[in-house]
Amino acid sequence: MSIRDKRKLTGIPDGVIGRLPVYYRYLEELDRNDVKRISSAQLGEALEITAAQIRSDFSYFGSFGQQGYGYRVDELKKQIGAILGLSREYRMVLIGAGNIGRALANYQNFARRGFKIVAIFDSNPLLEGNYLAGCVIQPVSKLESYLKENEIDIGIIATPYEYRQELCDFLVDNGVKGIWNFSPIHLNVPEHVVVEHTHLTDNLLQLSFRLNENALISGGFDEDSQKE
Repeated sequence: MSIRDKRKLTGIPDGVIGRLPVYYRYLEELDRNDVKRISSAQLGEALEITAAQIRSDFSYFGSFGQQGYGYRVDELKKQIGAILGLSREYRMVLIGAGNIGRALANYQNFARRGFKIVAIFDSNPLLEGNYLAGCVIQPVSKLESYLKENEIDIGIIATPYEYRQELCDFLVDNGVKGIWNFSPIHLNVPEHVVVEHTHLTDNLLQLSFRLNENALISGGFDEDSQKE
């Protein structure tokens, strides 16, 4: 079952789920700047989302704020954080210590939000024993014993594409309920497992589309010069 199908069962649209982290990040920024209160109109203007859409999004989870007062920033951030499951710690294993794996391991905001990489594995013997973000890189051959001895919530797959479904199956068979996949390959998982696909190239292509669209609108792009 896909994430989209699961969203349909819960009755919460994908678009709403996708906007929750946007709200949370902006509320974090406001909280750091000691902003105490914000209205849906102010929040919408800052994020380029209509106030009506924001109120509609929040209505899926209860009643937030007060009419005529708006939202308390610290309280709204806390409530959205709880909805996103940020009130607990998630233990993650990273498989693949290449360029993407190193970038993920060194990104400190994960741990700050409760997502902790506790072990790193790679098939390259030259990397074995090296330290990455405080973890010793272990051979993939030790992954099974590690999973049997440690409870892991999320497996991050950042390996060459040909091994990804096999690794995904292995993680699932050993009790991992969440998979974060960095590849253009779609991974198949059983119904009780959630997989999140992050396609870096897709984001770049979306950026390319918007640049091209803006150029066409402004008249600064010659359509005849486009490549076939």
